[in-house]
Amino acid sequence: MGFNRTDSAAYLANQMAKGFARSLQQRAARLGFSPGQFPILLELWAEDGLTQKQLLERVDIEQATMANTLSRMERDGLVERRPHPSDKRAQLIFLTGKASAMQTEAVEAAIAADRDMFRGFRTFERELLLEYVKRILENAKHI
Repeated sequence: MGFNRTDSAAYLANQMAKGFARSLQQRAARLGFSPGQFPILLELWAEDGLTQKQLLERVDIEQATMANTLSRMERDGLVERRPHPSDKRAQLIFLTGKASAMQTEAVEAAIAADRDMFRGFRTFERELLLEYVKRILENAKHI
């Protein structure tokens, strides 16, 4: 008995995520961000001035990946770190004007990338797939 990756929903979901990242990358590059930075941008657009720990909890990536991504974002002029007013060990992460200004176009780019992935799907098919994926992700939390 072998493993057939085309029969593995998890493998195919991984391929789907890679396809979304490629599609978003093409759009994001001209705006000045990368697909890996997008979840962080989304969180900061919703609530600016979070700590790295808060971002880690919300974005669900490894600490080292978060630190490296934030460093690149700071280098690229998307975020700035400021001292936490009451915790000397923590820093608050704030969007720069550049990052704030790109919000509408960045969100539109992600919507377009998502729309490309669902090209040819009827509305109910897309909604059903989203429901299934959400259920799978909920199951994955308990593994």
